[in-house]
Parts: sequence; structure tokens; C-alpha cells
Amino acid sequence: MAEADIGLIGLAVMGQNLVLNMNDHGFTVAVFNRTVSKVDDFMAGPAKGTHVIPTHDLKEFISKLKRPRRVMLMVRAGDAVDAFIDKLVPLLEKGDIIIDGGNSLFTDSTRRCKDLKEKGILFVGTGISGGEEGARHGPSIMPGGNPNAWPHVKEILQSIAAKADTGEPCCDWVGDEGAGHYVKMVHNGIEYGDMQIICEAYQLLHQGLSFTADELHDAFTKWNEGVLSSYLIEIASHVFSHLDEDGQPLVDKILDVAGQKGTGKWACINSLELGFPLTLISEAVYARCLSALKDQRVEASKVLKGPKNGMFTGDRAKFLDDLRDALYASKIVSYAQGFMLMREASKEYGWQINYGSVALMWREGCIIRSKFLGNIKDAFEKNPELDSLLLDDFFQDAVTKAQEGWRRVIINAVELGVPTPAFGTALAFYDGYRTARLPANLLQGLRDYFGAHTYERVDQPRGKFFHTNWTGTGGKVSATSYTV
Repeated sequence: MAEADIGLIGLAVMGQNLVLNMNDHGFTVAVFNRTVSKVDDFMAGPAKGTHVIPTHDLKEFISKLKRPRRVMLMVRAGDAVDAFIDKLVPLLEKGDIIIDGGNSLFTDSTRRCKDLKEKGILFVGTGISGGEEGARHGPSIMPGGNPNAWPHVKEILQSIAAKADTGEPCCDWVGDEGAGHYVKMVHNGIEYGDMQIICEAYQLLHQGLSFTADELHDAFTKWNEGVLSSYLIEIASHVFSHLDEDGQPLVDKILDVAGQKGTGKWACINSLELGFPLTLISEAVYARCLSALKDQRVEASKVLKGPKNGMFTGDRAKFLDDLRDALYASKIVSYAQGFMLMREASKEYGWQINYGSVALMWREGCIIRSKFLGNIKDAFEKNPELDSLLLDDFFQDAVTKAQEGWRRVIINAVELGVPTPAFGTALAFYDGYRTARLPANLLQGLRDYFGAHTYERVDQPRGKFFHTNWTGTGGKVSATSYTV
């Protein structure tokens, strides 16, 4: 008997918690897992006493779903998604819906959306952020794909999503094809950047000012009460206060080698494909790569010397204020770059992303939720065509007020020998973005000199190209391509 409002395949922690979340909101969910014993374990454990419907093969699973059938996949991104889609399609009818809720690459979602459309199946690729806790009690959900599917999944997804302080669900339609997973990719890239600048602040305080774990906890707790109020700042303060079994700070015993699952790297690769400088997120990815060179770093630390005096001797309270400003300004740059990248992608792929809506989706439930996402939403509501958050009055004023402290922090970091790649590249981007004339004129002269790549002139219309015979022997033939 078809009685389930939606079916979910994949009962790992995220899948289980989403099922329980749906059940709490009055939806009947059928579940299936490739390892069938997990279905029984789930029903005997977390799902005991719920209205969840267990199934033990795909035919039974599909038979339990109301039409149009809605099937949500919570399986590992990549081949596993394609494998399940191949198994599901022969069992589905035209108008049925497949929802991929994993961390899929947006180009895979675009491909799946097009392929399934030809078969009459509606595809939704949705980013979900918030981890286990978010999945259980309200994540940020970023759906995209075939727009004809949205009316059939909207109620379920918006019901289980986190809610902003206005009561609005942190879930809205993002755009066609791979747009949902693209926005999730950018979210994860910004998450990389947020964590990196937080880690740089930690190292400056811990290494340069000898802050104890208790002092770090107090500093981050205070920051979380102001403009830096965010989930990541809050949980950082918790990490500093957590003690190991011997009563010592656990953070000091964690190996300094960072892992990554690939979404930050995808964002960097795509930024290169689009020709957009996603510098802070890229530095955050490279910082994780550098952390992986642990053995080499240990050997290098024995022979490569830094500043003689690696300890800060100035006003600690003033330094803390400066560091707060550096965090805030760098965070603004990171989000500005992320939204600028989404604008470039929207142009390139023909999407109509609502940037204010994206900011709302990130207000609650997700890992990068923070106070100033409300300011981002306001900026795009005021000017939907805003090229960059740095051009909005609120953020202009914020960076202007923060930049003196931001610059002092980077100067101090250099003098102390503490690496701050994300702080530094954020400032470099800001200074580059506000510079009307960059040295690329010389760069183009050099390119034309050695490769006849041509250049444009400031006293001629854009789009008119010139070549100079710099040596008198190069001739007048120029290259046939010019890439900005």
C-alpha cells in the first residue's frame, strides 16, 4: 500500500537524522539501505515507535511511496549516486522525483538533471548543511535541479529546515540543474575560509602571545557576543575549554594535520575555470595541504630560522581588539568573494540565483551561520544587482573601521613569524580591488614582448587590441587570442 510521503535511501547518521526530522514534522517516510540489516537496526533503535516504514528491497521501497514518488538519496557522492539512480529509474514513472542530498559535485547534478529529464524523471540536487545536529533538528537546505519538482518537495524540505529569527525557513529554490549543489560548494568553501582565519587568530594568540586554553576560551567567548557572533566562533570557545582525561586541554593534544573532503578544492578549481580570484578560500585549502606535510615541517623547523624574537611585547588588550577587526574584515572579504563567484557562475551557467535568499538559507542550521548574514541579506535586498558586498554601504563602513587593526595584525604576524595566509590574502584582495590601476599594464607589455599577445590602450576604446614590435625584429604579426 502506498502510504509514505517520501522515501529515503542511505541510513548513515545524516540519513537517519533527516528521517527522524521528517517524522517529527508529520511526514511518513519509507526507508531502505543497501546493507539491509541497518534498516532493522534503525527501526529497533532510533526509529522505534515512529511512523517510519522499513523496507528490505527497492521494489518494496517504491511500492510504499505515494505518487508522484519522492526518493531522497543520502549516499556517498559519486558513483554510488549514479548506481542507485540506475536501479531506481526502471521502477519509477514519469513525473517521479529523485533528490540527491549528498555533497555531489555540481556538474554531476547538472548531468543527472538533464539525463533524467529525458526519461521523464524530475531531479533535485540539494545541498544540506548543519551536520548531524542540523539534520536532526533543522538544517540549511539548498535545493536546485528541475524546477517542476519544487512544488512537490517544497513543503517537506521547508518544514524540516532550520528557521531564521523571522520564522522563514532556511530553504528555498536556488536554481536550475546543478545550482543547489553549487551553492553548497560555495558554502563549504566559505566554511574552509572561516575556519582558517579562526585558526590563524588562535595561532597568533597561542604562539605569539602565549595565551592559555582558558584565555583563548575567554577571548573567543567575548568575540561571540559582538560582530563575530557565529557558530564556528562559539564552538571554538568550547574546544578550548574541553579537557582530556588527564585534565589538560584536549586541543593541545590534537595532531596538526587537517583533513578535507574535496568541496573546498572544487570551489577553487571552479574559480579558476571562471577566471575569478577566490583567494581566501584557496589559501584555506592550501593551508590544509601544508598541514599535511607534517614530517617535512618537523624537519624544516629544526633548520629554517625565523625572527629572533617571536613573542609579542606590546599591549595585549589592544592586540585582541585588532585581531577581532582582522577576523571581521577578512570574513567580509571571504563572503564577498563567495557571492561574487556565485554571480559569475550564475552568468556562466544561466542560473537565476537569489543572493539574498542564499544569505537567508545560511542564517541558521548550517555550519557558517553567523550574525552578519542578516546584513548580507539586507545588502542584496537593497540592491539585487550588487557586484560585491564590498560596495555596499554597511560593509564599506565595517571594513573602513576595521582596516587599521587588520593591517597591524598582519604586520605583527610577519614580525613574529606566525603564518597568516588567509588574513594576508584577504587584505591583498581588498587592496587590489580598491586600486584603480594595477601593474597588469606592465604584465601585458611583457606578454606582448615575448609572445605577441597584444594589449589594449587607456586612450583607445575597450576591445581594440595593439601589438608593438618591441625589438625592431619581431614583425607585425600578433597572436590570435586574447584572454582576460
